[in-house]
Amino acid sequence: MKPFVFNTTKSIINESGALKNIADICRQNHISKPLVVTDQGIVSVGLMAQLEEALKAGDMSYDSYADVVADPPEAIIYKALDVLKAGGNDGVIGFGGGSSMDTAKLVALMAKSGETLDDIYGVGNAKGQRLPLILIPTTAGTGSEVTAVAIVTTGETTKAGVVATQLYPDVALLDAELTVGLPPHITAATGVDAMVHAIEAYTSARLKNPYADMLAKQALTLLSENIMTATHDGKNVEARQAMLLGACLAGQAFANAPVAAVHALAYPLGGHYHIPHGLSNSLVLPYVMRFNAVEAKALYAELAPFIMGHAVEGDDDTVTNALITHIEKLIVDLGLPNTLKDMKVPEADLPKLASDAMKQERLLMNNPRPVSEADALAIYQAAF
Repeated sequence: MKPFVFNTTKSIINESGALKNIADICRQNHISKPLVVTDQGIVSVGLMAQLEEALKAGDMSYDSYADVVADPPEAIIYKALDVLKAGGNDGVIGFGGGSSMDTAKLVALMAKSGETLDDIYGVGNAKGQRLPLILIPTTAGTGSEVTAVAIVTTGETTKAGVVATQLYPDVALLDAELTVGLPPHITAATGVDAMVHAIEAYTSARLKNPYADMLAKQALTLLSENIMTATHDGKNVEARQAMLLGACLAGQAFANAPVAAVHALAYPLGGHYHIPHGLSNSLVLPYVMRFNAVEAKALYAELAPFIMGHAVEGDDDTVTNALITHIEKLIVDLGLPNTLKDMKVPEADLPKLASDAMKQERLLMNNPRPVSEADALAIYQAAF
C-alpha cells in the first residue's frame, strides 16, 4: 500500500431540520457574530429567511453578504471581505451552492491571515489561519463543504484555484429540508456532478487511497439509488438527505484523491458559455470514460455494481461498456441535455475548447490516461 494522508472537515452534521440549531452550533465553534455569505437565489426562494429566523431565535446577531454570483470573480471575494471587516464578524457561514461556500472559505481565511488572493492561489500557498467557518450546502453536488479548494474567476474565461487545508470548515451541516425546493434540472445536474467526483476520485492516477475508495463507493451507492427519486419527486426528504450525504462523501473522496479529465474538459464549457458546472461535467462524462477505459476499465468494472445496482457478467471491457451505456441512459432519463449541440456550443469552437482544456494541468495530471490536445478535441467532437 502506498503511503497517504487523508484530511477532511472536523465535524459533519447529517440531519434533516438541523438548521434550527445554527445559533448553538455557532457558539460551540466560538462564533458570536457570524457573517453569512450567500447569493440572491437563496434569498429569493426564502432559504435565507429560514437561516435568519434560526439565528434570531437563538439570540445571535449576524451580518450578511448576499451578492455572490456563480463562478465568483475576485471582486466579489473582496467585497464580502469588506463587509466582514466593517461588521467585526468573528466567524463565517457559507450558505448555498459551491460558489457561496468557496467565497465563504476565502473570506474566513483572508480575514484572519491578512493574505491576498494573489498570495494564496495554487496548492499549499496559504500560510495563515482562518476564522471559524461553518458551511451549509443547499444543493447535493459540489461537496465544497468538505473540500480544501476554492475556485475564483480571474478573467473573461479563466479561473484559478486556492488549495489549502485551512479551507476545510469546522462544521459541514447537511440539512435536506434546504434542498426540497430545488428544481428537477438542478437536482439532476448537481447529482451527476457528485457522481463524477466519486468516479474520478476512484480512478485518480495520483493520491488514490483506500479511504477515498471506500467513500467513493458509498457515495455512488447513495447517489445512484436516490437521484431519480430526488429529481422527479423533489419533496422526498429521505431521498434528498441521501443525496446530500452522497455528495458529501464524494467530496471527501475527491478532496483527497483529486478529479481529472472530466473536470478539465468541463471547465472551458463553463468559462465560455456559462454552462453550470454540474451540467458541464455531465455533458462530457461518458465520452471521457470511453477514452479512459483503455487504462481504467478494471476500476470502472469495480465501480459498476455501485452505480448500476447489480452485478454485471463479463470481462472488464464488457462491464465497462455496460456501465457507460447505463450512465448515458441515466443522463437522458434525468431530463438533462446530452450533447454540446443541445447547449448551442458552435462546432467551430471545439478546437479552442480543446486548447483551453490543456491549460488545466492541475487536473489532467490526475487522469488515468494521458490526454493530448488532439485527444481533448476528439472527446469534444464525440460529445457534440
